[in-house]
Amino acid sequence: MEVLIESCPSFRPLWAAHLAKWGNDVLYIAAGEFAGHLLTVYRAGGDSPFPHVALAVERLHIDGSPWVKEFATVGVLEGVQNVWANGGEDPEHFGAHLLPESRRAWDALNAFWRGEKVNDAETG
Repeated sequence: MEVLIESCPSFRPLWAAHLAKWGNDVLYIAAGEFAGHLLTVYRAGGDSPFPHVALAVERLHIDGSPWVKEFATVGVLEGVQNVWANGGEDPEHFGAHLLPESRRAWDALNAFWRGEKVNDAETG
């Protein structure tokens, strides 16, 4: 999570609250909270952290272990897609900032939810 927090420092207080409540064991919940925070930032008229967040997610996809890559896809990217869509916003406002590996994972998630066959290599 630290690379994500560094990319969007305004999430740090929410991360501290998450740690106090849940500890460091339920990172997928934290990913959902992070997605919600990005939506809050967007609704407040800002997307300035999005390129930094996109770079951080790309680093997770490129440099991470298999677990980290899965977390970046299923935790962070799918979290953004779900939280934003359920909140009535187009997730593509964030997705447009993604870099190649993350974009491939983003598109594979969309294909999966449309019921299309997805190659494991596409999901990161």
